[in-house]
Amino acid sequence: MAHTLVVKVTAGVDAPERCSQAFTVASTAVSMGATVSLWLTGESAWFSLPGRAADFDLPHAAPLPDLLDSLLAAGQVTLCTQCAARREIGPDDVIPGIRIAGAATFVEETLAEGVQALVY
Repeated sequence: MAHTLVVKVTAGVDAPERCSQAFTVASTAVSMGATVSLWLTGESAWFSLPGRAADFDLPHAAPLPDLLDSLLAAGQVTLCTQCAARREIGPDDVIPGIRIAGAATFVEETLAEGVQALVY
């Protein structure tokens, strides 16, 4: 049975430990063979922009750019539509591979059979 994990990260530099934990859990799940969808919402929306993850620093944590790269390579990364709009982030602004989608897509993903959802 394949496992699917949806991780919604609401924190960014405002709550670095919570943010790092979300990326770490999602990346670990990818490395274990799970299907992973990471949602960037709230302050984590800024990490959809090129170079922004490199500005994140948390002692004793894996580098955020590395975690994001692993998720882009083997998972799905989504930027919340409303969060993007509030920050004036458009489709041409985000890192290639990041999609912008809204609540309907999030609900569809999380209500699918066999899905575990976590919110940080």
